[in-house]
Amino acid sequence: MRPTTEELRERVVKAINHQKRPTVTVLSSLLAVQDELGYIPDEAMEEVATLMDTTITGVWGVASFYPNFRFTPPGNHTVEVCWGPTCHLTGASHVLQSVLDELGLEGQGDTEDHEISFKFNTCLGACSRAPLMSIDHHMVGNLTPEAAVERIRSLRQTD
Repeated sequence: MRPTTEELRERVVKAINHQKRPTVTVLSSLLAVQDELGYIPDEAMEEVATLMDTTITGVWGVASFYPNFRFTPPGNHTVEVCWGPTCHLTGASHVLQSVLDELGLEGQGDTEDHEISFKFNTCLGACSRAPLMSIDHHMVGNLTPEAAVERIRSLRQTD
């Protein structure tokens, strides 16, 4: 269930005000909000603009420049398939296609039931375990397409 506007604003302000960086900027504030909420809601754009004494348009200009920011709530689980050179050479294309087929997706995005958010990743930094995917920030390596599908299915069964 989505939190109320007031609850969102409280969490946004808390995230911005509790940054550990010595210099607080629009970008650092957006990063803090995404770390806290998993995405950047409209309320965050407004709060960042107010706290940084700038415009919502200026905040949106920063947020929309970076492809890793989300503007809708993520699914309950996040799955990323590495598409780096080593993973690609060791079979990531087959793993990737199997995962997309299992999720019912054609590319990055959220499953129809919003349970799983899927994205491509250019490097997960574990080449010795290629091909590799990340499930809720836990690395799973040396994958076959069948093993990747099994991981997705078991993820859905735990919900």
